[in-house]
Amino acid sequence: MRNEDARDAELGAFVAARSGSLLRYGYLLTGDRARAEDLVQDALVKVYLAWPRIEDTGSLDRYTRQTMTRLHVSWWRRAVNRERPVAIPELPDEADAAAPLPGAPIEERDEVWRLLATIGPRQRAVLVLRFYEGLDDAEIADVLGCAVGTVRSQASRGLAHLRDRMAARPSASTTPAARPTAPGREDPR
Repeated sequence: MRNEDARDAELGAFVAARSGSLLRYGYLLTGDRARAEDLVQDALVKVYLAWPRIEDTGSLDRYTRQTMTRLHVSWWRRAVNRERPVAIPELPDEADAAAPLPGAPIEERDEVWRLLATIGPRQRAVLVLRFYEGLDDAEIADVLGCAVGTVRSQASRGLAHLRDRMAARPSASTTPAARPTAPGREDPR
């Protein structure tokens, strides 16, 4: 009984300290606040049940995010969750927003949220882990449980999809000549 009390206290402290960050990460994956809350809750239940097997509590945040990512992908695969809402998903409050474009005008951030909602969950997960979490390809592959080549192909396809969507916008402010390239890479044109 004493071990369970210590486990509850440790997990409670982790949840108190990291719940906001986990909720923002869940929102980036799902694009919906309610689903993000469900995702965090389901992941924390799994973490709680796995607690006796977790040896390195220092990597608890990473383990939880990995669990969230895998749960999100498995939700997407289920037939029940194949519905897509037609309304634009609720955007986070300014205070809660984990802005994909820090300091960017609200209109640009809103557009990024809408664009991220148009790509598949694995591509979105790869892009969120790369650009929001700052993980490299090997770390993303570890989190998603796939090969590094899969991460690269998902990122490439996701970015290509986003570029196509941005180019198709009627008010596209980014012209092909002004399209940003990754540092150290030249535009192939």
